[in-house]
Amino acid sequence: MNKLRTALATAATAALGLAALATAPAQAAAQPAFLAASQLPPSSTPWTATQVFTGIPENGGVLCAPYKIPAQNSRYREFSTELDTHAVQVTTVARTEADAVKLVDTLRKALAGCGPLLEQQNPGLKAVSAAHGKLAVEEGAWVYSLDTADPQIGINDIHLFSVGRDGRAVTLVRWGQMGDLDNAPLTAFRTTTKTAVDKLLP
Repeated sequence: MNKLRTALATAATAALGLAALATAPAQAAAQPAFLAASQLPPSSTPWTATQVFTGIPENGGVLCAPYKIPAQNSRYREFSTELDTHAVQVTTVARTEADAVKLVDTLRKALAGCGPLLEQQNPGLKAVSAAHGKLAVEEGAWVYSLDTADPQIGINDIHLFSVGRDGRAVTLVRWGQMGDLDNAPLTAFRTTTKTAVDKLLP
């Protein structure tokens, strides 16, 4: 009888232990890390960074890729300087790696074709998109630029973009200021992109 009671008690303890494991909250998956202000291309005035927000920036995300990044499982951080230089990083974790590959392809097409699309949507605007190659970091990253000129108001703007992937995590970085491509920190932006992709997964 004592042996039976001991066996029942042992079984009950084991069952309680399994039940506790089953009801314990699942440990949250690690979220991709974001760039720090100091990891942006150098500027004559310091960069400042916002907190990391859930979702995507206003107006559907990022110039040249509006509504391409799903708001679900996405987060973003914005950066600025005192000289109207600005940047944003948007990161999303896709449901599967195949979905992440598709998102990267979608973003690359949007960035590559941005100039002609903007000219079509804004008569009089001069906009030129250019690809600046692939970076060897994790599953790859690609860099693009958008050079715009509005003759009516006499303003030239230059934007640099990059999109990269590590597993299911995808990140897009945009940098922009007044000026043209000759004045843009393309080499430093490549370094920023590599850092952003390296930080995607722990």
